[in-house]
Amino acid sequence: MRKAIQIATGKREELVDITAKILNVVRQSNISNGLVALYAQGATGAIMIQENWDESVQTDVIQFLKKIIPQGVWLHDQQDGNGDAHLKSGLIGPSETIPLINGNLGLSQWQNIFFCEFDGPRKKRSIVCTIIAD
Repeated sequence: MRKAIQIATGKREELVDITAKILNVVRQSNISNGLVALYAQGATGAIMIQENWDESVQTDVIQFLKKIIPQGVWLHDQQDGNGDAHLKSGLIGPSETIPLINGNLGLSQWQNIFFCEFDGPRKKRSIVCTIIAD
């Protein structure tokens, strides 16, 4: 089964928890065991599995990436001012694969799935969710 979900983002850089949306797609699929493959469409977004308990971790991710990949110093900035967003999304990566175990995402208690926005805010971001049965 394959389905695209859409989200909106509210900041230039943020991590948006999409776990519930992905779980909803899993439930619609009626697949109990297999793999859930996620892919962020677009060159300035990414997918990350990260801690869900303490929001400071998500803030730390954004701050860390700002320190190692600052805004406004890249050749691509001469085109549209988002060279850092491209580098950040490339570093994190556009996809994650999660085991599907007895109808549940194979995440630990402290993990959630996040869309990483590096060039927002955006009215529409698309994440393709492909569920493959065992």
